[in-house]
Amino acid sequence: MSGVRWRRIASQIGRSVTVWAVATLTMLVLAGILPDFQLRSADGDSATDIAVTAAFGAGAFGLLSALVWPLLVRLLLLVPALVLGLLVFFLNGALLLVALRITPVERGTAAWETAIVVAAVMSAVASATGAALAVRDDAAYRRRLYRLADRRRRSTPPVPATPGTVFLQLDGVGHDVLLHAVDQGLMPTVARWLGTHDAVLPPSHRLTPWRTDWSSQTGASQLGILHGNNHDVPAFRWYEKDRREVMVCNRPSSAVELQQRAARYAGHPGLLADDGASRGNLFSGGADEQALVLSIAARRRSRENRSRSGYFAYFSDPANAVRTALSFAAEVAREIGQSTRARWTKQLPRVSRGGLYPFIRAFATVVERDVVVSAVMGDLLAGRTSVYADLVAYDEVAHHSGPTSRDAEKVLQRLDRSLALIEHVAAHAPRPYRIVVLSDHGQSPGETFRSRYGLTLGDLVRAGCGLPVPRRARRTRSGAEARAAVRAALHRPVEEGIEQHRPTRASEPVVLASGNLGLVSFPDVPHRMAKEEIDARHPALLPTLANHPGIGFLLVRSERRGGVVLGAHGAEVPLDELDDHPGPLAAFGPGAADAVRRTHSFPHTADIMVNSSHDPVDGEVLAFEEQIGSHGGLGGAQSRPFLLSPVALSAPVAAGEELAGAEQVHHVLRRWLEESDESHLPADPRRERAA
Repeated sequence: MSGVRWRRIASQIGRSVTVWAVATLTMLVLAGILPDFQLRSADGDSATDIAVTAAFGAGAFGLLSALVWPLLVRLLLLVPALVLGLLVFFLNGALLLVALRITPVERGTAAWETAIVVAAVMSAVASATGAALAVRDDAAYRRRLYRLADRRRRSTPPVPATPGTVFLQLDGVGHDVLLHAVDQGLMPTVARWLGTHDAVLPPSHRLTPWRTDWSSQTGASQLGILHGNNHDVPAFRWYEKDRREVMVCNRPSSAVELQQRAARYAGHPGLLADDGASRGNLFSGGADEQALVLSIAARRRSRENRSRSGYFAYFSDPANAVRTALSFAAEVAREIGQSTRARWTKQLPRVSRGGLYPFIRAFATVVERDVVVSAVMGDLLAGRTSVYADLVAYDEVAHHSGPTSRDAEKVLQRLDRSLALIEHVAAHAPRPYRIVVLSDHGQSPGETFRSRYGLTLGDLVRAGCGLPVPRRARRTRSGAEARAAVRAALHRPVEEGIEQHRPTRASEPVVLASGNLGLVSFPDVPHRMAKEEIDARHPALLPTLANHPGIGFLLVRSERRGGVVLGAHGAEVPLDELDDHPGPLAAFGPGAADAVRRTHSFPHTADIMVNSSHDPVDGEVLAFEEQIGSHGGLGGAQSRPFLLSPVALSAPVAAGEELAGAEQVHHVLRRWLEESDESHLPADPRRERAA
C-alpha cells in the first residue's frame, strides 16, 4: 500500500475520532443542561463512568445514523415532502434512544421530546465538525460532496477532458431585478462575474436580456428552452375542447403530455439528451438523470423514474436532514413574521398569505433549494456533460411579497450564495465547467384585478354574458356597468342567419387565469368561436371586456378579418396591420404584435384571450390571480428575463439583435453545448487559484 494511501486512511481515522470526541463532549454538555437526559444510573456513577456512557452513546448514534438512516430515507421517499421535515426529528430521536439502549453500560435515558432535541443538536455539531476538518483537505471535501450525488450512479465512466456546462435557472428573476440586486450589493458572486466589483480580473460573464413569448411563465419558457418547442402553449392553464380537459403546466399529467408534444414537434428528445441531468424542473429535457422533475411524477414508479430520488441523495446524510428541517422551521416562522408585519403596517398592495402558504414557501426556499443544489454538486463531481437546474425560491416569494420587496431581496442573497457554492465545487470537478445562469421570465408588480375593482375576471365575464354573479360583484361599479351593457345589447336586432342564444348551464364559459392573462372558452362549441358567433350569443360580452379599464386588449378570431385585437372605444385591429397600427398594443412595447400573432396560430388558443391593462410608466399590471407579483401575459418586467453566460462562449445574438422567444434561447444553449472543444476555453485564473 502506497504512502499516500496510508496517509489518507490515517487522515480519515483522525477526523472520525475527532468527530466522535466532539459528539461525546456535546452529549455530556446536554446531559448537564437538560433535566430529562441522564447519563448515570439511579445509584450515581463516577465521572469516568459517565464519560464512558457518553462515548458509547455518541459512537452508537453515529454508527446507526450512518448505517440505518439511508434505509429509513428510502422508505421516506413514499412520504409527502412537507411531512418529511417533521419525521426527520422523530426518527433521529428514535435512533438516539436505540443508541442509548444498546450501550453495554445501559445507563443513558431520555424522554422522547428530549431525545429529539439531543439528536438534532448532535447531528448538527457532528456535521459542522466534519466540514471544518475537511475544509483544508480537497480530497476529503470532494469525497464529502460525492456522498450528496445521486446514489443511482454507482460507477462513473471515464470523464472526458472537454468542458461541461451547467445551466442554473433563477425562476422569475427579471433582467432589471438582477441588475438592481448587483448594484445594491445583494449578489456579490454575480457582481464579480460581471466585473462590477473586481478591478483585478476582467468580466468572466456577459449579461443579455431576452424577450419571452406572450405566455411569460415557466411552463411555456422551460418547455421551449429544454425541448426546443413550446408550440400550442397559450398560457399556464387553458381549456382544450377536443380533450374536454383543463391543461395546467404544473400538473404532472399535463407536463407529461406537453413534453411528449414538444418532442414530436421538435424531432429530438431535448437539450440534455447527451449525458445530461435535469434537477427541479417541470420537464426532463431528455436527460437520463432526473430528480424532482414534474413530468416523471405521473409515470409508474420504477428504478429509472423515481420522482423523489433526489430526496434520497440528499437526506441519506442525517446531518443534512436535520439542518434542512431546522431551516424549514425557521423559514415558516420568518414568513409568518413578515406577513404579520405587512398586515400591521397596512402594506399595499397585499394578498392573503395564510393557510398552507408558509409551508409551501419554506419548501420552495429551503427544501427544494438544498436538494437541487446538492444534486448539481454531485453532477459536477460526477463529470456530467450538461446539467439544467431550476431554483424556484424567488418566484414563490415575489408572488406574495412583491418582486422588489425586502423579503424577495433576502431570497436573492441566498441564491447568490448557492451560485458561489456551485462555482467552488466546479473548481474541484474532474473536468472544466462553464456556468450559465438564466431566468425563464420576470415578474411585474401591481395589485390584483379583484382588489381594484371588487370582482374577478370570471365575475365580469358572467355579467357580460347575462349570467348570475355573486352579490358582491353586482354591487361594484364594474358589475353594474356590465349588467347595463347586457340590457342595452339585448335590444339589438339579431344578425341574419344567426339565432339568438339563451344561456344555459351547459354553455357557461370556462374562465381561467394565468397571472395577468385570462382565457375564456365556451365548452359546448367544439371549435374556436369567431367574433361574430360570440356577438350573436352574448352581444354585450366583448364590449364589456374591451371597455373595462382593467383590461388592455382582447384577441379573438373573426370570420371576416382573421385574428383581430380589440380595445376600448371600439378599437379593432387585424393582426396583419399591427406593425403599422398597434392600437391597444402600443403600451406593451416592441415584440407584442409578434407574440400575439404567434399565439393566434395555436390550435388550442381560447375563444377570447384577455390581457390586463399595463401602465408603462411604473410597469404595473393587474393580476387575475391573487398575486402582487405576477407573470403570464404581456406588460412590464415579466417579459424581460436574462441570460448570464461566460464570455468564453459565443455571443447569444449579434450586436443590435434581440434574443426573442424561449425556442431561440434553446438554440443558443444547444450551440454552446456544441462548443465543447478545449480551445474555446481560455485559462480561467480563478480555476488556477483553486487548483
